[in-house]
Amino acid sequence: MSENASSREREEAISVRDVTKIYRLYDKPIDRLLESVNPWHRNYHRDFYALNHISFSVGKGESVGIIGTNGSGKSTILKIITGVLSPSFGTVHTKGTVCALLELGAGFNQDYTGIENIYMNGTMMGFSREEMDQKLQAILDFADIGDFVHQPVKSYSSGMFVRLAFALYISVDPEVLIVDEALSVGDVFFQAKCYHRMDELKRKGTTILMVTHDLGSVMKYCDRVVLLNRGEKISEGRPGEMVDLYKKILAGQYTGHEDFVDKQDFGVNSIGASVVEELKGKAAGEAKGAEEKGKDREQEGKGKTEPEGKEKEKAGGGDSLMMSRLSLNPDVKHYGNGKAEIYDFGIFDERGQLTNVILKGEYFSIREKIRFHDRIDAPIFTFTIKDKRGMDLTGTNTMFEGKETKAVKAGDEYICTFRQRMNLQGGEYLLSMSCTGFEEGTHTVYDRKYDVASLTVLSNKNTVGVYDMESELTLERHEA
Repeated sequence: MSENASSREREEAISVRDVTKIYRLYDKPIDRLLESVNPWHRNYHRDFYALNHISFSVGKGESVGIIGTNGSGKSTILKIITGVLSPSFGTVHTKGTVCALLELGAGFNQDYTGIENIYMNGTMMGFSREEMDQKLQAILDFADIGDFVHQPVKSYSSGMFVRLAFALYISVDPEVLIVDEALSVGDVFFQAKCYHRMDELKRKGTTILMVTHDLGSVMKYCDRVVLLNRGEKISEGRPGEMVDLYKKILAGQYTGHEDFVDKQDFGVNSIGASVVEELKGKAAGEAKGAEEKGKDREQEGKGKTEPEGKEKEKAGGGDSLMMSRLSLNPDVKHYGNGKAEIYDFGIFDERGQLTNVILKGEYFSIREKIRFHDRIDAPIFTFTIKDKRGMDLTGTNTMFEGKETKAVKAGDEYICTFRQRMNLQGGEYLLSMSCTGFEEGTHTVYDRKYDVASLTVLSNKNTVGVYDMESELTLERHEA
């Protein structure tokens, strides 16, 4: 083994190699007995593969998420890693102190008080009485359940119970933290404390392996994501790519032939710095003119009529495809059953010009042209704006907006225009869009394009967070 390979291996905090978990399923309870006493070793069961040859590793200080639909094996693999279950085949190795937030409070004695359960579980995790004495106040402060900590936990509400359990498990400063849907406990204020604590652990270099259905948490905390489906490992890679593939599975559009390669998030680097600079240079002159208009710009934007906007968009687009004049993702991912096709789209600023650059505070439009290749009863048109890590920031669709769409047949076309004010902070964003619908009650994707174009927002005033609330400020000074 080379020195580099050896170094990488030493840095692995969790190593999962070819792990398989098989359960025997019996049609009738008596079949279990018949199989055990049958002298010819006849099988009365069928094998169910909860996990089928799963391999991945988590490096020291890395945050890795596991996502997948219900029944994909996410919780099973965590239980195997923590030793709650044994694999049928394969090996698992962990390095360092491991804290597992699987079933919160599973080790609590219902007749013990909160204090007694803290010490009992601390001992089970390998801490001495003196060490737990030092941690006790921090645990009580985090749980914030008051004098109930001196009462038997069987008298607790479900919220108080999980607050105490989470406070206990999160306070031990583990080297490896394993979390299974634990961040959804308690009210919104307690969840905020939990997320803040997770941020602290991540900054300290704690290795984190988490399972969650909250894709926002995956995008925020994970450096890498493993996607499971029906016990199989589908892929692993950057959060944005895996979340997109997961959404494809949810929509029933996964074929098993997707090729995801590790690459930089589509943004400044993949567009090309020169292209972005050219776009910014083009917008600089527009920004200067718009700045001189001052407050009149907003009133002017509100006063525009729809026909005027459409005329400018047509003038900007000409006879060629609108999207040919935009900065596009060279490796855009799209899928659908092909009944509809978004064959063209455009981004228009407040002056009706095609551009990837929008000034913060101005109105802009996203225009989609959709051609239909089959009958669809009620198509839905959408757009989504994401950050470079792939987290959905905003977006809407015709159903949300209450716009009824009529049934279409092969050869029909729709032109859909979304017009709104740009309140996102200055920065680089990604635009996705789709045409979907419902067939016999099932959500169906006809054409979905992920991260199809960049969207640069220019701003001379950024506030806190991802969007601007456009606060109006009043100051009153009273001299002594």
